[in-house]
Amino acid sequence: MSEDVLNELLVDTFNDILAIQQRALQSRGLKDLSISEVHTIEKIGKYSRRTMSEVANELGITIGTLSTAINHLVKKGYVERVRSEEDRRIVYIKLTQKGMKANRIHEIFHNEMIEEAISELEEGEKEALIKSMGKLNAFFKNQQKLINQENADGSDN
Repeated sequence: MSEDVLNELLVDTFNDILAIQQRALQSRGLKDLSISEVHTIEKIGKYSRRTMSEVANELGITIGTLSTAINHLVKKGYVERVRSEEDRRIVYIKLTQKGMKANRIHEIFHNEMIEEAISELEEGEKEALIKSMGKLNAFFKNQQKLINQENADGSDN
């Protein structure tokens, strides 16, 4: 398989997933959320509460960028800020009921998407896909780490 074909498949698949996800979430009542906001909700939603640093690190963004996103999500009623009782300087973020519902809708979308995407694959094809996607995922995560390190090194100058 040529690199051009693989590039086209990756780009098309990525763009298709984003477009399908946006339409599916809007049709399920999440019209006021962008995909990046949904993914921010997802990272918060795995836990009862998180610090801004934890979520920013997991998303691979700066605390400033996350702060802007959280301000929007607070205004929309999906997220709330909670001060630590032990240390009032620490502010946690957590999902509201509305945020938990949005996170669940997003989770259901992903489960349905995967079920449908692999429904016609044979077991060997599923295993090969998982192995290949695992390698691609590891590659892209490593690339993201390198970019984050370069950005951190560049901000020290």
